[in-house]
Amino acid sequence: MSHASNSPSELRTRTFVDGTWHEGSPALIGPKSHAMWLGSTVFDGARWFEGVAPDLDLHCARVNRSAEALGLKATVAATEIEALARQGLEGFSGKTAVYIRPMYWAEDGGYMGVPADPQSTRFCLCLYETPMIEPAGFSVTVSPFRRPTPETMPTLAKAGCLYPNNGRAIMEAKSRGFENALVLDMIGNVAETGTSNIFFVKDGVVYTPVPNGCFLNGITRQRVIKLLRDAGREVVEKSLSVAEFMDADEIFSTGNHSKVVPVNRIEERQLQPGPVYREAREAYMAFAKAGS
Repeated sequence: MSHASNSPSELRTRTFVDGTWHEGSPALIGPKSHAMWLGSTVFDGARWFEGVAPDLDLHCARVNRSAEALGLKATVAATEIEALARQGLEGFSGKTAVYIRPMYWAEDGGYMGVPADPQSTRFCLCLYETPMIEPAGFSVTVSPFRRPTPETMPTLAKAGCLYPNNGRAIMEAKSRGFENALVLDMIGNVAETGTSNIFFVKDGVVYTPVPNGCFLNGITRQRVIKLLRDAGREVVEKSLSVAEFMDADEIFSTGNHSKVVPVNRIEERQLQPGPVYREAREAYMAFAKAGS
């Protein structure tokens, strides 16, 4: 994936915590913090680019649901998180896209630290410049690692503890010359990539894995499905095999970081960004720029 040339030192960060805005990334978690040693963190991610922050309200509501799913206490109303985000964005130039990341974590825990003590929940909101990925496309391979089931991990929360597994899937894929990975569920169906939801197109019909509890039903995913259906495009949500992806006419992904991006290689098969991908990306950007 190609990235804009901004160096990290040029990129601005603003963080709201304990009622105050701070420049940069303040130190917040000590060695005894529950979040440090037992991973009681949740977050969400929205985007601000070209003056718009599509579905910001939905992202702010989801972080509160994630907190509750992990046994934390959602201490800030979603509407207040949204208002804080918009306030914080006033400090950015708008030349570079901004990632909007509200977070909760626990400071204390119960017996032997397990579970987290919801009364010790803390909140912060971190806004930082990070460029969108250019939609040139990226390569994927099938990962040997799997997504956990709802019985084994808090899969319906956007919880920090889920991401090391996706991280090792990406690292393993990169060791074999790919940029990302198709991650399967526990019974071998395609779930998502290591960083995004996944779609393919066959004979003009769009297919995407049905949410089965093992991966996050992304907000951008849901938005793109609605936009395509509203435009008359058939979108099918079902269990999908690797073989079906290998036989696809085109493949694309959706995610908060860069919205709608094509896949240009699956294993050793080369692909081109296709017309349905372009339709999906253009529809999403039109929706975003309409001020939604």
